[in-house]
Amino acid sequence: MQSYVRSTSVVSRVIAGETLIVPVRGGVGDLASIYSLNEVGSSIWSAIAQPSSQEEIVEHIEQEFAGERQQVEQDVSAFLAEMESAGLVEAVGVLV
Repeated sequence: MQSYVRSTSVVSRVIAGETLIVPVRGGVGDLASIYSLNEVGSSIWSAIAQPSSQEEIVEHIEQEFAGERQQVEQDVSAFLAEMESAGLVEAVGVLV
């Protein structure tokens, strides 16, 4: 099963309730590429501190927020795809 985890090439901090993510390139923070996450994005970010499957992340979000499962699945999938394409999240493991 494929899991997702935060990239080791980023640093993140929660400031005033908002999660900020800064990619690190060549040992220096890329301040032109700071990402700011809303409450749901911050919850997903928290969930992937350790490798987690998309299903585990969806369940985590369902426990914290109200929403229809299908919409939660779509939102989590879109978030992971966007973060992976930006190099902030890494897919690990194999699809079965």
